[in-house]
Amino acid sequence: MIMINRCYCMDNLELMKQMENESIDLIYCDILYGTGRKFDDFQDLKPNREIIEDFYRPRIKEMHRILKNTGSIYLQMDYRISHWIRIIMDDIFGYDNFRNEIIWAYDRWTNSTKDFIRSHDNILRYTKSNDYIYNEQFEPFSEKSKHKGNRYSKVNSKGKLEQKYVSNTRLKALKDVWNISILNSRAKERVGYDTQKPKALLERIIKASSNKGDIVADFFCGSGTTGVVAKELGRNYIMCDINPKAIEISEQRLKEVILL
Repeated sequence: MIMINRCYCMDNLELMKQMENESIDLIYCDILYGTGRKFDDFQDLKPNREIIEDFYRPRIKEMHRILKNTGSIYLQMDYRISHWIRIIMDDIFGYDNFRNEIIWAYDRWTNSTKDFIRSHDNILRYTKSNDYIYNEQFEPFSEKSKHKGNRYSKVNSKGKLEQKYVSNTRLKALKDVWNISILNSRAKERVGYDTQKPKALLERIIKASSNKGDIVADFFCGSGTTGVVAKELGRNYIMCDINPKAIEISEQRLKEVILL
């Protein structure tokens, strides 16, 4: 029996086969990108359509089966395989259940002499039906508006004059292009795992497509950021990765989460 709030070190396809129908509220996966590279922490798939389809089609079928009718799924990748994954998702989830292609844009310090610098990931968002959880998210109109506000003075309980600040930030509905910095080598969030994603990215997804008490699943959990953010936000989680190092890091990070 699959338990919630656990990390599983196994093939994600085998794990999903053991899960009940319509038992998950939200799936987010930072999937294998098809680079063909050997990273320190995992071997990526080759960028070959047959290999990609053979690997992902049975897994996405299982994701569809275990997702609740009110649920959402976010699969993250880059340009190498996004077009192939989109076809698989259309076949399994249905073209009409496609909601967004979110562009996660970030700065990348590199030089290119023949091409524009590639500096974004693609996140495909689908639902299982037209009746799905969505909590609208907002962002400031501009970077400048983040810092607008009014100052006022107030005498505190000790009779001293204090300067207070009230933000007047104007907000707008969140668009499908997200400018969130990647984690550089000196970032405090860094835990020593390749391709670790920032918490800010997962916060947007989990807040938008789940409610407190819901179950969030990540079947390529890597460093465990999905589980950490889910726990911090009052959600339950199921984490899976075939790499023992990923599970070790994820479990340690989850133990360190302090609930207020």
